[in-house]
Amino acid sequence: QVQLVESGGGLVQPGGSLRLSCVVSGSNFALSTMGWYRQAPGKQREQVATIEWGGIKKVADSVKGRFTISGDIAKDTVYLQMNSLKPEDTAVYYCHGARYGTNYWGEGTLVTVSS
Repeated sequence: QVQLVESGGGLVQPGGSLRLSCVVSGSNFALSTMGWYRQAPGKQREQVATIEWGGIKKVADSVKGRFTISGDIAKDTVYLQMNSLKPEDTAVYYCHGARYGTNYWGEGTLVTVSS
């Protein structure tokens, strides 16, 4: 069974940085895309950044210039470097993977930006 496990969330002050990691286990095939979504209290889940097989990266406008996605889909790992964090970045961050129309989700890791 495919599992995505996130790590790296926590409490950080405004302007600070965090790095999220996601590792895939239980898969005998490579995913075609991996990425990060987030869901803030009372809001819908939104896409933050994705990386596709071949290295094509997309980053949401709301985090462009502050967040960087990296990793190697072939090695089942993806990272999200978050700099210059703002209180509005507070959310549960979910690792996502997909292949052949099937979506896989991690359980999420909480990021809280507060002084």
